[in-house]
Amino acid sequence: MSRQHHYLKILPKHFLDVEKGVKSFEVRFNDRDYHVGDVLYLQEFVPPETYTGRQIVREVCYLLDDPVFVKEGYVVLGLKGIWM
Repeated sequence: MSRQHHYLKILPKHFLDVEKGVKSFEVRFNDRDYHVGDVLYLQEFVPPETYTGRQIVREVCYLLDDPVFVKEGYVVLGLKGIWM
């Protein structure tokens, strides 16, 4: 299976935490069929409709979708830096 590329909105406070390295995960509705190895382009977004132009690229290194731990239909995506 080839890796998928996902362009995702992320709020500034979460963007900053990912950028600083203190947030190494994303919780997302699994409407994109995420997999380990997928690439996420996290694009800083200020509601209601403004992209700041800042982006962080991360690779999905872990996926948790067990309904015992995660609300049904959602996933926790473990993130790691990626060299492109």
